Amino acid sequence: MRFFDLFGGHLFDHLFQTDGGIGIAANRRQRVPHISPDQIGRGHAAANLVVPADSRLRAGMPLEGRAQIPFKGALIVARHAKAHRVHHADQLFGVRITGPRRWPQRLFGLGKFTRLHQIARRFDVSKGRCRHQQKAHQYLAHLLTLFCLMAVPVSAQTEQQIGPDDFIPFDSKQAALGQLLFYDRILSGNRNIACSTCHHPDLGTGDGLSLGIGEGGEGLGAGRTAGTGASLIKKRIPRNAPGLWNLGAKGLTVMFHDGRLSVSDAYPSGFDSPAEEWLPTGFNSLLAAQAVFPLVAQFEMAGNPRENEIAGAVHDRIDAAWPILAKRVRVTGDYGARFVDAFAHIDKAEDVTIVDIANALAAFIGTEWQSIDSPYDRFLAGDGAALSDAARRGKDMFFGKGGCAKCHAGPLFSDQSFHALRLPPFGPGRTRRFDPMIRDVGRMGESDVLEDAYRFRTPMLRNVALTAPYGHNGAYPTLAGIIRHHVDPAGSFARWTPAMAALPDAPAISAIDFVVWNDRLEMARQAAANDLMPVAISEEDIADIEAFLHSLTGAAATTGRLGIPVSVPSGLPVDHGSLAEGD
Repeated sequence: MRFFDLFGGHLFDHLFQTDGGIGIAANRRQRVPHISPDQIGRGHAAANLVVPADSRLRAGMPLEGRAQIPFKGALIVARHAKAHRVHHADQLFGVRITGPRRWPQRLFGLGKFTRLHQIARRFDVSKGRCRHQQKAHQYLAHLLTLFCLMAVPVSAQTEQQIGPDDFIPFDSKQAALGQLLFYDRILSGNRNIACSTCHHPDLGTGDGLSLGIGEGGEGLGAGRTAGTGASLIKKRIPRNAPGLWNLGAKGLTVMFHDGRLSVSDAYPSGFDSPAEEWLPTGFNSLLAAQAVFPLVAQFEMAGNPRENEIAGAVHDRIDAAWPILAKRVRVTGDYGARFVDAFAHIDKAEDVTIVDIANALAAFIGTEWQSIDSPYDRFLAGDGAALSDAARRGKDMFFGKGGCAKCHAGPLFSDQSFHALRLPPFGPGRTRRFDPMIRDVGRMGESDVLEDAYRFRTPMLRNVALTAPYGHNGAYPTLAGIIRHHVDPAGSFARWTPAMAALPDAPAISAIDFVVWNDRLEMARQAAANDLMPVAISEEDIADIEAFLHSLTGAAATTGRLGIPVSVPSGLPVDHGSLAEGD
């Protein structure tokens, strides 16, 4: 596959696509969206584009009467590039890539049908009218590459093994340090919640709830309460706490349900994130960059303004709290000495930064919950007895008629893309200052692209049987339930009831849990945003798919490698979970 990708992706591009053109198309009824070079990835496009700084072009500007503006430059543009926000003057309107229309679109459909995703992307042309036509040799290049890839068996495209080489190698001393930090409440504003509270190994590295209770709550899992008195929570966490399995994989490029953190050259840090240009440099992985954001989220770990110095600093600017947290850690217990021992570049405790803390957390998470030894993995390695008959049938259904692998693709079972599933909405929503409606618009909240509304990142499926409830908001309590929804979204939506949501009792805030259902127009918008097609399969087929998903549960990761520490340097309580019952 690497050979074909190199052959098709580079040789053909350079030999056949040198004359391609790109235009910036002005649609009379559109306004200027945001576009950034970080969204213009290394695709196999026909030409280059540099986005100029032009003070005359601004986001929201009407395009009436504006002409097409052609550009050339140094950035390769992907055919499926979408508008994305930036905070500079280099903001343009709708990229239209020159390229084929009719029959290449059919080849694109064929590529998706055969699950040849990489080559299918070559034919994913703009829905708008192109301003130029590509040369015939460009069509030949795409077609020849498609034929080369079609010579590879479909199973090789869909059922892929995974091993240690697919993961970032982390330092063991840093992982041991990260273990302490993961279970230590010192990283929260009010010192009352740890990473482990919402991502506990006893709960599949989640919290077992549809929507979690963050800072201010008490207890774990289904027994977690909304707190009391001044600590009473003000809001549920808007989305389900995802599992932490295989987050150290090299192939991961995007995180969070809405993809608001991604690998990118747009900022010096190497990541596009909510912190934008204020995110520090030096993170050893995407996972490390992700680790700093729950620490400064008000309802997750930071707390409310005026409650503590962390929340107060976040209120000023997101990056203002991280140095305070870093100092808090390095002067507590023997953390400073442990950092000096674990990191070669740290000579004294005063050198410890939030980046070092995040890198230690990533080292722990990336090694502790690396899962590559499931029955399915043994099956791919040649152990034919590793799967039950039901799991085998479910595997065939998953990769075949069920169509599951169209999105849950590759060794991690995720295309890392975004899809609208028409899941029943509830909870406080993920609102923004300019959009205070109680709703969650998903990917659109990050991209500001209307077509991304209600779309969420495809979750990875290894150890999925341990991570109930399911969906970006935990709408379904069982695997069978979420599978039924995928094959019959409209019928499943109609049968869904609020009792299916795992929401701890919180009288002070529960009045808004299902208020979105009273908004007829919003419910219609969400119902219309559905990328799922009904699939005619039986209950027996659903049971078989469920059996296959159970076969994705690993062994070493579920028992843990370092486990839960008995105590942490801060001396604060540790979430031991079920271990506490045996103490």
